[in-house]
Amino acid sequence: MSFVVREVQPTPNPNAAKFILDRAVSDQPTSFFNAGAAEGNSLATKLFGIPGVSSLLFLGDFITVNKSPDADWREVSTRVKAVLAAV
Repeated sequence: MSFVVREVQPTPNPNAAKFILDRAVSDQPTSFFNAGAAEGNSLATKLFGIPGVSSLLFLGDFITVNKSPDADWREVSTRVKAVLAAV
């Protein structure tokens, strides 16, 4: 079942954004510090397929996405929303 992104919130880190979802993605904090750590989690694996995504945090009804400094937030955000809508 797909997720709807209700809001994208900035964080104090300019390379991180919080994607607020319409339902819970994880009951416990789950961090993925690289694509290898996402093995076995299909959503995290798909998100790491987005160029520039460097790490992820799943907790409750949000996902925090960290990007590499040279990645463009508009492009990353558009692709994150598309992945979440397609799962």
